[in-house]
Amino acid sequence: MTQDKRLSIQSVALKSVLLGAAAGLALMSPAAVAQEQEEDAVSIQEKVVVIAPNYVPEDGATANKANIPLIQTPQSVSVITRDQIDLLAFIDAQQAVRYTSGAFGENYGPDLRYDFVTVRGFTPKQYIDGLAAPVSTSIQSVGVDLYAFESLDVLKGPASALYGSSPPGGLYNQISRRPDSEFGGEIQAKYGSNDYKQIAGTVHGPLSETVSYSLTGLYLDREAERDLVSAERMLIAPAITFQLTPDTTLTGLAYYQNDEVLGDTNGFLPVYGTLLPNPLGKIDPSTNLGDPNNRFERDQWSVGYELVHNFSDTLSFISNLKWNDYEEDTPTGIYGGGGLVDADFDGTPDDYRTVQQYNFSYREAVESVTTDNRIDLSLDQGGISHGIIAGLDYRKVENKADFGFIFANQIDLFNPVYAPQATLEPGYPFGFNNQTMKQTGLYVQDHIGIGKFFLTLSARQDWVKIENNAASTETEQDKFTWRIGGNYVFDNGFAPYASYATSFEPVLGTDSLTGNSFEPSEGEQMEAGIKWDARGLPDGYKLLLTAAAYQITQSNLVSTSPSITPVFGTQVGEVEVNGLEFELVSRINDALSINASYTVTDSEVTKSGTPQEVGAELPVTPENKASLFVDYSFRDGMLAGLGIGGGIRFTSESQGAMPGPFNPVVYTGEDSTLFDAIIRYDMGNWRLALNASNLFDEEYVARCAGPAGCTYGAGRQIIATVTRKF
Repeated sequence: MTQDKRLSIQSVALKSVLLGAAAGLALMSPAAVAQEQEEDAVSIQEKVVVIAPNYVPEDGATANKANIPLIQTPQSVSVITRDQIDLLAFIDAQQAVRYTSGAFGENYGPDLRYDFVTVRGFTPKQYIDGLAAPVSTSIQSVGVDLYAFESLDVLKGPASALYGSSPPGGLYNQISRRPDSEFGGEIQAKYGSNDYKQIAGTVHGPLSETVSYSLTGLYLDREAERDLVSAERMLIAPAITFQLTPDTTLTGLAYYQNDEVLGDTNGFLPVYGTLLPNPLGKIDPSTNLGDPNNRFERDQWSVGYELVHNFSDTLSFISNLKWNDYEEDTPTGIYGGGGLVDADFDGTPDDYRTVQQYNFSYREAVESVTTDNRIDLSLDQGGISHGIIAGLDYRKVENKADFGFIFANQIDLFNPVYAPQATLEPGYPFGFNNQTMKQTGLYVQDHIGIGKFFLTLSARQDWVKIENNAASTETEQDKFTWRIGGNYVFDNGFAPYASYATSFEPVLGTDSLTGNSFEPSEGEQMEAGIKWDARGLPDGYKLLLTAAAYQITQSNLVSTSPSITPVFGTQVGEVEVNGLEFELVSRINDALSINASYTVTDSEVTKSGTPQEVGAELPVTPENKASLFVDYSFRDGMLAGLGIGGGIRFTSESQGAMPGPFNPVVYTGEDSTLFDAIIRYDMGNWRLALNASNLFDEEYVARCAGPAGCTYGAGRQIIATVTRKF
């Protein structure tokens, strides 16, 4: 059976499941319908509409692997709740961090495959339900649809003391939708710009007194801002919970997602006509220098469990495990990566309109198993409380990637004609990566409460083994990391805090100067700030405010020696990032919602074996980011159920790449000021909403990685949503 035929069968089968689930949601029992009509009547009579009761986050589980409130967590954490995601109609993780401090998304515009996010200057690692996602070699994202999750948590700063190898900027963790003992759910349809069409639904409820379930499904068919690009996605995510005993709960979690993208989604454009003037005019953002025959295919699935056993009110055991399989394939990847043709190499394009195309084929398979097992102990002795966790986690990842690369046609920048290619599929003749990574970690944390003061101590020892299967070599690295922090929570809800944390990441290879294996890259962060919740305010006020100042230093970076390919390097690099962050999430009287953030980031390469890099800023790390979103809901009176909102987002310019011998000119992306708007109507269990982002369709170059690697930022997107809750 051919691959295309298998994909077709999978698509038909999954569509059938989704349509069946949608039909099941619609055909509720008469009793449920009667109850719903009664609730609608009560709502209309009282004319009170509550739309986002969980808008403001409180739980700091991602930061602590324990139920420690965010106000007692000595580190910056942003939690984008499902209520926020729904109200602002975020469709992916890149959009979800628009109003979050310290995090930046959409660096390559609206990519239809991955989530490109940076946190405090670094690419964060992706986690799902507290376990590392099976990310690929070069992209730290698996692109599972945001609809599958209850929240997206961004932990800023080093997280190795609990999670093991990770970058110093932090990580983001997505929490899956879970079963519920009460029946409920929703079915939802979206239609918007660029023929965006989506139907999705989720349902949960009891199967018996001891078994509950949830089922989430989605089908998406869309085009893109760039010409001749389309994408199709199917997702199904079931979950089931067994109450094995009064003290033991077992939850099974799974998802399957299939993606197919046709055309060139990234649209790399020349610098002439985007950032720099082109005598023939400005390049339209819809210009596609790839080929309609381009094809990206991805299949991924995960299955696992969460087991919780309570030995007593103070002692619990928690075990999590996931098996993951991730496969992506780009048999044809034609793109305009050569820039404007300069046949005589005089530094001036020949005609300012002819662009060289390349064809880059790529396939990758990632298999992983991850598990985390810990005990959670609460003690209270002599007025001092202890929240202790101690655990062991293990991760094994097998990764194999191959690629092909050939010259393709030339194409007209202002009148693209997609001529037949001499070779459409170059195959995968070159190995890119073939390795197995095993990581074992032992960790412990004590959250100590002495009156209003809380001290958090975390420590971890990791052992990492990386096997290069192609070269039959093996690298072993081990590292101790730790975190210490304190909060003092005043009665009025203000909580000043300070912390110090470390991180590490394994580095593959051998130092070309010393001949020794590379040491792990190390990071450290000092952070101080203040948090505030609404405990000192009148009832009806919910808010979480965080103001923080930090300094991150990352050392043992590998600097590559001048060479066509970066195969020789020495470990002398160091980066320093200093920042200020302010973030507010508030919900007042179930009517007024406010998201506000301000970020200042100063990044600098302080040491490098490449002299040009010293003093340079980190790529796609803007110095300033500011955002404000305000939404108001009418809860009673003639306008009850109506909601309106608006937002503004400013991002300053940022460098597109690092300077070096083969990149003598560094281009800087443009700053942007974008406006968002929402209008909606909630009536009983129905919601009608119209969301617009970049309302005035501002055109700006989000990034220029080089003279042939410029990308426009996301243009205007308007999406209408109809949601039926039950």
